[in-house]
Amino acid sequence: MAAPNEITVPQLLRLIGLPDAPLIVDISIDTDFADDPFLIPAAFRHPHTDLNGLKTRLAGRPCVVTCQKGIKLSQGMAARLRCDGIHAEYLQGGNYGWRDHAGAPRVTASAIPPLVDGATLWVTRHRPKIDRIACPWLIRRFVDRDARVLFVSPTEVAGVAERYGATPFDMEGVFWSHREDHCTFDTMLTEFGLQTPALAQLATVIRAADTNAHDLAPQAAGLLALSVGLSRQYRSDDAQLEAGLSMYDALYRWARDGQDEGHDWPAERKS
Repeated sequence: MAAPNEITVPQLLRLIGLPDAPLIVDISIDTDFADDPFLIPAAFRHPHTDLNGLKTRLAGRPCVVTCQKGIKLSQGMAARLRCDGIHAEYLQGGNYGWRDHAGAPRVTASAIPPLVDGATLWVTRHRPKIDRIACPWLIRRFVDRDARVLFVSPTEVAGVAERYGATPFDMEGVFWSHREDHCTFDTMLTEFGLQTPALAQLATVIRAADTNAHDLAPQAAGLLALSVGLSRQYRSDDAQLEAGLSMYDALYRWARDGQDEGHDWPAERKS
């Protein structure tokens, strides 16, 4: 019988990528992590010896705690957090249980850029449309929930990246950018190791809209229209990003479990 404060890998897998997913805390010790340097999507590392620091970072938000095998470290930390009124669960089987579950993606830890003041910092051209909204969505939902994105003039991206330690993306000549006929979103899926059917479908739609190859996906024209509309609606790039996150949340849910649903009028009409 599962413990009331335990979450299984299939249960957590259904929450990954959603805007209301719990925070995922990896407290495995350094030697264990070095043996298998991968993260559950959106997880962050934190030492099990720093309870107060973790409570500050959680700020009262629900979390799932994981360690190498899901035993003493994660169960003990989840219990301590619950004692202080934080809704905490531990992952059954820990990181090894996640690793051994078919279809559970793992983020390559070495691919994540260095943190700046506790979070990844990215920089790109201002006035985003498609890739420059889709990529921050992917990062915040699957890599770093606290990631920050700077939008600056195209000529200043390189200088801002150098002066502030930010990682440039969706610019010619940088690592995180288009490769051949694939866009930056595709590059991030490859480099982070985020290979799932839903994200692959989403990538096709984004690529079709971003590279004017609408024959790849019928949804591309709609994504382009919404993206252009958002860019005209918001003067602030940051406000546009926040609005765009909801758009990609909805598109992800369509790609994950809504593709078989259609709509017609009258409702009883047979297709």
